[in-house]
Amino acid sequence: MNANLYAQFAQRFPEDLSRCCIETLNETYYSYRDIERASAKIANLLASLNLSEGARVAVQVEKSPEALLLYLATLRAGFVFLPLNTAYQRQEIQYFIEDAQPEVVVCAPQHFGWVSQLAFQSGSKFVFTLDATTQGANRGSLLERAVPMPDHFDTVHREPDDLAAILYTSGTTGRSKGAMLSHGNLFSNAEVLHRAWAWQENDVLIHALPLFHVHGLFVASHAVFMSGARMIFLPKFDAAQITQQIPRATVMMGVPTYYVRLLQDPDLNQTLCSHMRLFISGSAPLLAETFHAFAERTGHTILERYGMSETTMLVSNPYSGPRKAGTVGMALEGISVRVVDDHGQVCAPGEIGGIEVRGPNVFQGYWRIPEKTAEEFTKDGYFRTGDVGKFDADGYLSIVGRSKDLIITGGYNVYPKEIEAIIDDMDEVDESAVIGVAHTDFGEAVCAIVVLKQGKSLSGAEIIQRLKSQIANFKIPKQVHIVSALPRNTMGKVQKNLLRQQFSDAKLQ
Repeated sequence: MNANLYAQFAQRFPEDLSRCCIETLNETYYSYRDIERASAKIANLLASLNLSEGARVAVQVEKSPEALLLYLATLRAGFVFLPLNTAYQRQEIQYFIEDAQPEVVVCAPQHFGWVSQLAFQSGSKFVFTLDATTQGANRGSLLERAVPMPDHFDTVHREPDDLAAILYTSGTTGRSKGAMLSHGNLFSNAEVLHRAWAWQENDVLIHALPLFHVHGLFVASHAVFMSGARMIFLPKFDAAQITQQIPRATVMMGVPTYYVRLLQDPDLNQTLCSHMRLFISGSAPLLAETFHAFAERTGHTILERYGMSETTMLVSNPYSGPRKAGTVGMALEGISVRVVDDHGQVCAPGEIGGIEVRGPNVFQGYWRIPEKTAEEFTKDGYFRTGDVGKFDADGYLSIVGRSKDLIITGGYNVYPKEIEAIIDDMDEVDESAVIGVAHTDFGEAVCAIVVLKQGKSLSGAEIIQRLKSQIANFKIPKQVHIVSALPRNTMGKVQKNLLRQQFSDAKLQ
């Protein structure tokens, strides 16, 4: 049997291929037959490039149906898809290209100049824009190149352990690591979620998530392909657009920020949501107050779940059964989740410890960092997530904190070391510490505490302005505090817990 993820999807497409798969706000429809033919054309183009076995295809483009088709085509052609956040700047993109060494890079038209320069310097063979450039020329347009290609393609045979995608997930040292996910990893999780959330062919998903993230690219899109369902494809989150589409949909996936903002819309009520069967939240903790407020307004309890780039989804509140506020639910079918103490002993219910997981969804390791991969797995094959949590007596997991010092803001991961390194490199700065502080909209916001060199002057606003040209917007601190010194313990380590206490009153609105 062909374990290629696309081949698995194709077996589950509706019998009537004229059924709609993707619908956009401008009333453009992509049927399942369109998906088959368009992905075949792009796959034929990729196959014509004489790429190496297992070649990476790095993609940093705005969300569009065509971007999703490129993902499917990359799978079909047997290559490895590497999605990159659209907010990443030149310095960040340079690192990913140098580390992953993609043979093909696809970028936005306005970035073609500098991206192609970086890519060719690192040995990439081809650089495309997805569509035509802003000047109207299309020499570098992948879609234009694909137009004359045949609309039939025999999906390349892949084994379950063959790589399908690499997702970069930063580490506390600031060095981003490429999590290698196989066709088998992704299919096993898609199959489990298909059953767990009771997907049907007549479901209609509101897809407002980005495509460079596990949540939007894998969880949401795969759910539709696995059930032959339909998605209303929004370019980005817009509360007004979503409330317009809710009466036509049955399922919505979002990060907590989406639900906070939807609750600000006076049109959100039980009548509007009467056709919906499921609201799902993930990528960041959902506040209990949001959970209860949403239930009161709509009559729907949000289903919260938990996963990560290295594993996709691990745990979910039940579709049929009580959903508990403040918990991410129970281990999904075929996945083992445990909480252990510092000695590796399994914790009793209510005891806090490190979360470890094992299952067919767990990644193949970190790209070209075998020593880090070995470090993150236990002797009996469990992956150490770095998250801290506890089970209750009913087997529901709660995430208590993150041992890796991760900040999750609006569903996006931010690792303090990366930002600290850039701030510390400023001539006026002696040292810095980056922490997460409470934020009513984003859950957490990035906050920087900075010590200046003696005699130097630099404002928080100036620091923020400099960062804007170097890192993605979601990583930029919402606040910068200039202080005379950072608190340290006897070993000289900065005590971030004290900083969090000190600046907890500076809750951002």
